Amino acid sequence: MNLALFVSDLRFNQETLDRVTASNLGVFLVENGVYHAVLKEGGSPSAVLEKEGATVYVLNEDLETRGFSGDEVDDRAKVISMSDLVDLIMNDYEKLAWL
Repeated sequence: MNLALFVSDLRFNQETLDRVTASNLGVFLVENGVYHAVLKEGGSPSAVLEKEGATVYVLNEDLETRGFSGDEVDDRAKVISMSDLVDLIMNDYEKLAWL
């Protein structure tokens, strides 16, 4: 299964993310979820970035709205535009879910 998983909050139940499995998993950081790609807590990056087998995407428009640029994003995440997001979910992912 190809699953697009949207994370829209900085605080959520990491255990839920840990249980998600898919043959092709895309984690889309949107809204306040973009903080996972730019902030470190206690010197450590977010566990979202370490999800095994997942491709992590960060919505550029939401980054800029919160005062960040693509240069501040962790290398494990790909910065994408809204147009890219639409193309990805229409072409690469069968199912969508929100955390």
